[in-house]
Amino acid sequence: MAIVKGIREKVHLPIYDSLHVKAEEQLRKLESSSTLKFFVDVQGKTKLETNLQAASLLPHYNTFEARAMRVIFSDLPPEFPEEPTAEDEDLDVTDEDDFIIRQTAAATTTTAATYGADTAAGAITGTALKADFELGLDRLMELLKEARESDDGFAALPADDDDVTLFVGTTEITADADFERIADLGGTIWLSVADLEGYIEDLERDAPPREQIRPNNGAGNVISKLIYNTVTTFYVGEKVMIEMPTWNFPGGGGAWSLGGHTISHGEPSPLATFRFAEPIFIDKQQNFRVEMEIPDSDVLKEIQKIYGPLFIWVVLDGYMTRGVQ
Repeated sequence: MAIVKGIREKVHLPIYDSLHVKAEEQLRKLESSSTLKFFVDVQGKTKLETNLQAASLLPHYNTFEARAMRVIFSDLPPEFPEEPTAEDEDLDVTDEDDFIIRQTAAATTTTAATYGADTAAGAITGTALKADFELGLDRLMELLKEARESDDGFAALPADDDDVTLFVGTTEITADADFERIADLGGTIWLSVADLEGYIEDLERDAPPREQIRPNNGAGNVISKLIYNTVTTFYVGEKVMIEMPTWNFPGGGGAWSLGGHTISHGEPSPLATFRFAEPIFIDKQQNFRVEMEIPDSDVLKEIQKIYGPLFIWVVLDGYMTRGVQ
């Protein structure tokens, strides 16, 4: 429909853009620099991610009067990939009573191998069963959660798991009958919280940050790490309109809880956000952008390790002046 000449309307129409880290991916894959940019790259994004049609420009010949700015972080549980993997070897395999399982008689051409477990009275005669494993990050994080929720701080990795390799001496166990006998004894490799955290941290750049390894457990949370370690700047043209640590721009929306399981950057109320003392005007065809900088290099390395899904939205709340159709 054609625009009516000489007549314009003023509507309350916030503009927003976001950075989206996909599930099982790290922030560094999306942005490797120390500056996260908003309203600069809008191509290929969904309506959930932005409502701009062109990078750094208002639609058509519209003008915008910014009255407030919000920064909103999602609080979604992270999802981890199968790769990278962690390995360990020469681990004990125990029975359901936590005694070491041994091969008491090796297989021959006429007999199958037999297995037994030590007792409280002492070790039985035989070679101890040993295990190697190679576990993906997703599995390590599942076991870590299991260990934290258990009464004794250990997670059980079944000896017949696909990611486990069993040995007697230097001989690898491959026969199904052997696995069945070991499973009947309750063959298990026990992994402690400290063990699992060590495997994950050894992944270095591919490891999640401490806030995702130990969520709400003294290490803080991802939202707090982003709020208190970044500086957000609003540019119109190349002129700085405001520059402050990100804690100055509460979200004023989203989930909120007084408990420790849900984190929100500000009370979910439109009034609980930063409002400019005087409106900031963006003229027609005038470039604008918002940048979120991470000044500290060590913090940057940790933030880039964050796994998605994660959304960071920047919202410019105000009035759009546009032609009437």
